[in-house]
Amino acid sequence: MEWFVVLLVLLVMFWMGHRFLQRCDRASQIDWGNRWLNRVDGLSRMLSYRYHRLECDHIPLPATGPAVLVANHVSGLDPLLLIAAVNRPLRFLIAQEEYERFGLTWLFRLAGCIPVDREKNPERAMRLAQEALVKGEVVAVFPHGSIQLPGVPGKKIKGGAVRLARRQRCNIYPAYIEGIKGHGMTLMAVPLRSRARIRALPVMDCSVCDYEQAVEHLNQLLNTPPSEGENISHD
Repeated sequence: MEWFVVLLVLLVMFWMGHRFLQRCDRASQIDWGNRWLNRVDGLSRMLSYRYHRLECDHIPLPATGPAVLVANHVSGLDPLLLIAAVNRPLRFLIAQEEYERFGLTWLFRLAGCIPVDREKNPERAMRLAQEALVKGEVVAVFPHGSIQLPGVPGKKIKGGAVRLARRQRCNIYPAYIEGIKGHGMTLMAVPLRSRARIRALPVMDCSVCDYEQAVEHLNQLLNTPPSEGENISHD
């Protein structure tokens, strides 16, 4: 009798898992080139829109070609929200210590994340990101370099995103993330239900100003919450 109960439990678990994967497949909207990554895309969209109640402005990424997506960084939920907010796969720049987090390295590697070793060899990540842009991919960057709590005076951003965009002569697409309940947290921000919002900020063409001006402008955008009700996205 015991073996029958175990078998029944396993069959129910298999059936539930199969149904869950089917829902992920249906929710996925873009092709990451890998079936399991497509399912992660679907899971991100279900989690973001249904559980975290994401409201998102249109982020006008080009249909093809290189682009740099940047955003403020308030929690570990941010990458999932950005994945759900756009219509193209993203290559995230991620801190080496986060990339090597136990149990998640395989997923970061599968998704093509680019680890940044800020202490020993930060330029390696820049080279890999540049290669991704040359291939026409979208590179996603959190220019603060670490989580920046809302309401705390913003620290100056790093200029890597501007350097990448200027080298490849592509635009920067800034976004502002707000409404995260687990702000300041990494993994624990995912289960804490939020009323998330992503605001699309004005697209930046870094070729019309010098490096310092572009960094300062981006710094102001990502450290200043957009006015409520202000629609500043661009088609």
